[in-house]
Amino acid sequence: MRITRSTIMTGVAALVLLAAVPSAIRDTFDSGRIYLFSWEFLADLPARVVGPGRLRFILQPIMAILLGLRGGLADARAGRSPYVMGLLLDPLHRWEYIRTGVATIRDIVAIGIILDVVAQFLIFGRVYPGAALLIGPVLITAPYAIARGLTNRVSRMVK
Repeated sequence: MRITRSTIMTGVAALVLLAAVPSAIRDTFDSGRIYLFSWEFLADLPARVVGPGRLRFILQPIMAILLGLRGGLADARAGRSPYVMGLLLDPLHRWEYIRTGVATIRDIVAIGIILDVVAQFLIFGRVYPGAALLIGPVLITAPYAIARGLTNRVSRMVK
């Protein structure tokens, strides 16, 4: 196995999350609730947007959109259907869509998870790994998938 920058970043994200698990388990036993499925999580969302690391709510989706544009153009050139449509309706090429999507956004998802963990620690003084696994990837995957699909559609209309 070749060690790449992507492998290292994914490994760091996994280690950071793994290190946070014991305190999250302790918090669950102490409070009797799972943070990700609690009202506290929803109440803490505004603090994430205005606290340390708020710039990531702009930069990460922009990076995902740019990568989605590139992927959508490649899909249009290859004659593939729009990204989400291909994932849902094209079983013959579904794994190709998944593979290219994951390979493209893997690094920024790992960075998003790491940044969310750091922001949680700075804002709340604790880290909730479930929240980092939700918020980091959502900031990236939704804009990426939408941009990739729309770019493919627009590119085909322009031709």
